[in-house]
Amino acid sequence: MSTGPLFEMMYTFSSALLYPVILVLMLLVLSSLILIGEFLSEYAKRHRDRAGLEVHCKGLRKACRNSNFSEASGILENIKQNYMVTSFSKEASKYLNDLNFPAIERLAEDYEIRMAKRLEHTKIVATISPMLGLMGTLIPLGPALIGLSSGDIATLANNLMIAFATTVVGLFAGIIGYVLTQVRRRWYWEDMSDIDYILDTIEEKAGE
Repeated sequence: MSTGPLFEMMYTFSSALLYPVILVLMLLVLSSLILIGEFLSEYAKRHRDRAGLEVHCKGLRKACRNSNFSEASGILENIKQNYMVTSFSKEASKYLNDLNFPAIERLAEDYEIRMAKRLEHTKIVATISPMLGLMGTLIPLGPALIGLSSGDIATLANNLMIAFATTVVGLFAGIIGYVLTQVRRRWYWEDMSDIDYILDTIEEKAGE
């Protein structure tokens, strides 16, 4: 069986992917620039006060041991840390006032999922961008080789320019996504550590 038509179909299909690949690459670059802005905004607002958290948790532990859950709820509501920790504390204070300890534990799990979801954005950029950059490199090589074989230097040069450009753009977006993922992962580990500490403090009373 002749493989000529099959290879022709594959070549046509791969060539048709070039413009969608370039379009998605440009969207990923735009997304990576937006993510840089969000990252800088989040960095400016981060405030981890470990000593202050310890003071609040001591007061929280004392109030829970005395079964003064109204006071404990107020302590939780006044915790000022990074956004995730502060938001968790405010939401947990309502459940603590109602003595709904399982809901507090579930809330902590929900915040862990939220953090993972925020990391997904930069992970996708870091993973997909180099892949699309490689596709954008390989697809124009077919027309470039055809141009070389026929002596069409202009076609060769144009396709090589596209190949190199997509490689650089893909790596650029991928590097941004990778760096932001690593730094944010450390941030969220810190936040989950603080949330777990608050949760353990509350659960000391729940486990009695």
